[in-house]
Amino acid sequence: MRAADAGIGPRRAVNLPPSSDAPNCTQSPRRDPERLAVLAAWALAAAPLAFLAVFFAYPVLTVVADGLNSLGDLLGRSSIRGVMWFTVWQAVASTALTLAVGIPAAAALARLRPRTRRIVRAVIAVPFVLPTVVVAGAFEAVFDRFGLDGGTLSLHHTVWAILLAHVFFNYAVVVRTVGSWWAGLDGRNADAAAVLGATPVRAFRHVTWPLLRPAVAASAAVTFLFSFTSFGVILILGGPTRATVETEIYRYAITRLNFSTAAALALCQLVAVAALVALAGVAERRRAVARRAPGRQAPRPRRGVIAVNAVVAVVLLGVPIITLVERSFATGGGYGVANFAALADRVQMLPTTALAALRHSLGFAVLATLIATGIGALASFAVVGGRTHAAAATRTSWLRRLFDIGLTLPLGVSAVTVGLGMLLALDTPPLEFRTAWWIIPVAHALVGMPFVVRTLVPTLRSIDDRLREAASVLGASPLRTRREVDVPIASRAVAVGAAFAFAVSLGEFGATAFLPRRPDTLTAPLALFRLLGTPGETLQGQAMALAVVLMAVTAASVLVIEGLRRTDESLF
Repeated sequence: MRAADAGIGPRRAVNLPPSSDAPNCTQSPRRDPERLAVLAAWALAAAPLAFLAVFFAYPVLTVVADGLNSLGDLLGRSSIRGVMWFTVWQAVASTALTLAVGIPAAAALARLRPRTRRIVRAVIAVPFVLPTVVVAGAFEAVFDRFGLDGGTLSLHHTVWAILLAHVFFNYAVVVRTVGSWWAGLDGRNADAAAVLGATPVRAFRHVTWPLLRPAVAASAAVTFLFSFTSFGVILILGGPTRATVETEIYRYAITRLNFSTAAALALCQLVAVAALVALAGVAERRRAVARRAPGRQAPRPRRGVIAVNAVVAVVLLGVPIITLVERSFATGGGYGVANFAALADRVQMLPTTALAALRHSLGFAVLATLIATGIGALASFAVVGGRTHAAAATRTSWLRRLFDIGLTLPLGVSAVTVGLGMLLALDTPPLEFRTAWWIIPVAHALVGMPFVVRTLVPTLRSIDDRLREAASVLGASPLRTRREVDVPIASRAVAVGAAFAFAVSLGEFGATAFLPRRPDTLTAPLALFRLLGTPGETLQGQAMALAVVLMAVTAASVLVIEGLRRTDESLF
């Protein structure tokens, strides 16, 4: 006897005539899950939407509205046109230098063994996430240590100091992005070209380079964007004679109290950044290349290639960091920990001690991480929400597309524009938040939240829908399905995003520079900025010590990120 005949096999649907006694028995079970899924999607979206509307959209729109009134007068000034030209010029030069140094290093990285490649990637990622004021302090230490702060070969307050610092920051962008992509190319194409008689140079030009070009373009776009919106590096290393749009926004708003001109400058930069983000998105979408066959090992790099790139990396990345550490322990004619002990002493230009500012930064970073992780996780679930029910997915698709676009905006808008917007918008009831202490971790969370979303959304989208469907068949509600299926799988990505948010908050300087500076809101980057700008051996020693502490905590965050990461395919 067959199992189906015995009644123990799969059941077949039987069409029964409708019954007047139970008119809704065939509709309620189908509609209730759909309605719950839609309500769950809206509930998840509510908090991120309100957060972005109050603390991001409203301040940025305020800047746009104020800037439109002064835009015509601003563009007519020759001095402003000169500032805009220098902003573009230094970003182009920084991008070209970074590519020239980074592409050869990417070639060497691509040919390392996977384990070695992960270690190298982790090491070179540290400079990328260091606070800008720490990097500026490191280069100031190099100039002082090697006599480059005066005389014929002075680099102090020159464009070369800015370019070197930008290469220091963006080296990891090119090496990690291009190197990881290069490691995934199918090496048989170049081998076939060599068999047909092509020289290594010709094989690279006609076979490898066309496949690499999208990754190079994507890394170049990101590098240009970071250099174009650079703030702390140019403010400290460029000095008063080198000005970009970012530094002029700060000077007009904070030093000259000319908020209309500052808003007009921010509007110009906002338009330029939007265009750059669009170009970066196009370059990212073109990164579709052939992959190396599974199990095929890339050729090992020659020792000379490794040696040359190691020397460049040590000089470019290692010398500033090593010099910064050395100067932090230098005390008069010897070495000691006096500079670190002096962090507990209050100096005249600070409203509190540097040690207290460091405690504030750590506390703000913890709060900002909690906010960024919570809001970012809710937004990420909203972006992929509704997939447990097909009808709900259709009805909420527009909401998910809106979040896909909206959540990337804080990453594209500079922190300086966000800080200026908060200064202008959040000073009147019922949104009189500008003087509240908690506005600082909120501003930091706005900067860190895109990193949480960037790491979490791809993980959620990679989860097999059959797992969710199986949970639904077993009677789990959409909320319980998320809790039992998505959350355990996404926990590692959440930890990575939280570590990024913590590192970003710890070194945030752009937005914080526009917010009130009271003793209880002074952060370590702001304290370091003031110490670096004040002459005196004792104060410079404290600045170096504070920079080393910030660097150590940030480096620890990067190592946590790299330890949690499963793959090395992306920069973030």
